[in-house]
Amino acid sequence: MKEGKDPATGEGGRGPRERRERIKSRVVDEGFVRIERLADELGVTPMTIRRDLDYLQGKGWLRKVRGGATAQPSTAFHGDIRHRTQSMAPTKNALAHAALGLVKPGQSLIVDDSTTALALAGLLSQRAPLTIITNFVPVIQVLAGSPGIELISLGGAYYPAYDAFLGIRTIDAANTLRADTLFASTTAITRGHCYHQSQETVGVKRALMEACDRKILLVDHTKFQRRGLYQLAPVTAFDLVIVDAGISASELDTLQASGVEVLVVDTG
Repeated sequence: MKEGKDPATGEGGRGPRERRERIKSRVVDEGFVRIERLADELGVTPMTIRRDLDYLQGKGWLRKVRGGATAQPSTAFHGDIRHRTQSMAPTKNALAHAALGLVKPGQSLIVDDSTTALALAGLLSQRAPLTIITNFVPVIQVLAGSPGIELISLGGAYYPAYDAFLGIRTIDAANTLRADTLFASTTAITRGHCYHQSQETVGVKRALMEACDRKILLVDHTKFQRRGLYQLAPVTAFDLVIVDAGISASELDTLQASGVEVLVVDTG
């Protein structure tokens, strides 16, 4: 049975908002979906689906590829949060355990909106009492109600694709606070600089970096193989870089030659 016409296009199918929600859910659940299949199932033309994919890509939900769309990360796409959480999970856990060794009871910490730092958040109750500052909803969910954890959430505009609060209000909130240590990650490291795909992310991360005395960067070796659009800061802006042993010898030599303190973690 045909559904009602889309008021925006005059085609069959549901309205743009509901249709895009269905497309987003399908791509996230399956990892990749073809344009023709989406058009057939939703009763609209492939051109309408392409416009929907352009919109969803602009919001950070997916990445358009030849013939369809994917939620898998790439060299220039941060990836849906579900895929980011699952990607390199054992390595992220190893980095998190190494970072935990640097945390002392009584400290105030900033945990950014990265899935690598999220792995650390799950361990922090072992070092309570602590004050944790974050703009990342999954970190809030992990630590909410944990004994000995004073949790400070940075508000602002909520970005569903990042599951985080970003924007000028988040920056303003960060500017009123001071913490001992920031634990952060980055989308890509290119020519000695950290990059991200979102201007909003860069603005908030810069504010978080300014709000702490010590900055620690947690990255797996694949970050050196990716690309980003917006430059965050040079790697030398961080006091310590924790990376897994999968990093190439040349990348490690470059890091150390720049004067950055590096802790290499064996994930075997």
